[in-house]
Amino acid sequence: MIISMTGFGRGEVSAHGVTAMVELKTLNSRYLDVSVRLPQQFQDKELQFKEVLAQHISRGKLNVSIYLDDKEFQRQAPVVDAQKLANYVQILREIQTTIGTDSKIELNQLLQFNDLITQPEPVQEPEHDKFCWSLIQQANAIAIENLMEMKRQEGAQLKADISSRISGIQEAIIHIQQTTDGRGEDLKKKLQERISSLLDDEKIDPNRLEMEVALMADKMDITEETVRLAAHLKFFTEAIQSNEHAGRRLNFLTQEINRELNTIGSKANDSGIAHEVVKAKEMLEQIREQVQNIE
Repeated sequence: MIISMTGFGRGEVSAHGVTAMVELKTLNSRYLDVSVRLPQQFQDKELQFKEVLAQHISRGKLNVSIYLDDKEFQRQAPVVDAQKLANYVQILREIQTTIGTDSKIELNQLLQFNDLITQPEPVQEPEHDKFCWSLIQQANAIAIENLMEMKRQEGAQLKADISSRISGIQEAIIHIQQTTDGRGEDLKKKLQERISSLLDDEKIDPNRLEMEVALMADKMDITEETVRLAAHLKFFTEAIQSNEHAGRRLNFLTQEINRELNTIGSKANDSGIAHEVVKAKEMLEQIREQVQNIE
């Protein structure tokens, strides 16, 4: 199954003055990497939250943003940490003494210390926490569905693009096979003529010549490579049609296809075949870039 590794999903649920919102954003990554920050009172549920996400997403870097707006629950007003304030005033006075100045300590100097004013954590009630957690779970389910829908849509576009390029490589292979049909005998004949033109007939051992020509022709034969390449392309097409996640398999097949094309290009010793190999490798490079986006 072709599913894009990149996508975005958002879910929001509100009830009884409480609103929970979850945003999911996925990026390319070799493995599943989940980054999530839950509200303080739900830190112990991080593993549970990640397990739910892992049931739907197998690969990619997943960033999770969770927002909980609890208007009904009373929160304590911000407070000044008196002890820290006294400590900072003492530190500033010591600095003044060190540098030899007696200027007044200004309020804006103290406000530079961002931990002077704190927001006390509200006293949570178990039933209220349970209710808020249920809203987060509902919002997460909606976000997952929206994320997967976007990933499926992008996956369909990737599949169409890759399929067209695979067809282009298959056409190139057909042209190569047409070029190589009967090429073995032609190679032997040309090699024999070339060797004969370089050596005197009296110095040529017919049996040795036949064996050497056969070996050279075999080294230039690309039948085995074209057969393997056709098989790799067949497996590639099957992978993008299957219902399983195909990203890793497609990445491996892309490497194997590239290996066979390189071998064909180096062995063929034919300008027409070399031209088809170059075209195929250009399309394969575009496929390789697209495969990096597949889960």
